[in-house]
Amino acid sequence: MTDRAFDTKRIVVALDFPDAPQARQLLTQLDPTLCRVKIGKELFTRCGPSFVEEVIAQGFDVFLDLKYHDIPNTVAKAVAAAAQLGVWMVNVHASGGRAMMEAAREAVHGSSHQPLLIAVTVLTSMAQSDLLEIGVECAAEEQVIRLACLAKASGMDGVVCSAAETPSLVVQLGNDFVLVTPGIRPAGDAANDQKRILTPEKAIEAGSHYLVIGRPITQAANPGEKLLAIFQQLHGKFGNLC
Repeated sequence: MTDRAFDTKRIVVALDFPDAPQARQLLTQLDPTLCRVKIGKELFTRCGPSFVEEVIAQGFDVFLDLKYHDIPNTVAKAVAAAAQLGVWMVNVHASGGRAMMEAAREAVHGSSHQPLLIAVTVLTSMAQSDLLEIGVECAAEEQVIRLACLAKASGMDGVVCSAAETPSLVVQLGNDFVLVTPGIRPAGDAANDQKRILTPEKAIEAGSHYLVIGRPITQAANPGEKLLAIFQQLHGKFGNLC
């Protein structure tokens, strides 16, 4: 794997909209040389694979954020279908286990287009009390590290995690293991429903490779200007790394 730290498009804008017209309106305001985009469950369910292909045709790299979690054969076929769409990144739940993740890796191994295969560890909306309710008694960071180590051993390219956990993951798994972090909020922006958050600058310093940013950009008065401001702020601080 190449060193992902030198990828200059670190921002992934979350297209968390209920329909295609609203997503299309935002896309007209974004520069695909400055960012990638994420398509999640709601938009994909309403608009389907054709919308993914439409966005890719506009020059955007797409992170298909469907968090597959099922029996190994079902997940393998879903990941193979995502690869055929031409997406840049697709994810599964690490809690689905080794057999499921290995099946996903094998499904794209021989594909002509091989997206980054990422595993979800602990959702950034979950606090310690939430983990206790589902029977996870260890600290959130310990659970993230456990699942991330399993993901790497199962052939995943990286994990989705909170930026707060990235320093420990870099130590445990190295800089080439891709770390994708939602819950990114520029200084002064509302946290909304995210509980474990960092600013873009702090996230990069902590070791994050890709920053998923939604409402701070999508609900800005001028999304294109907001994206450019974050990009320039990162580039000014980290130079060619961003």
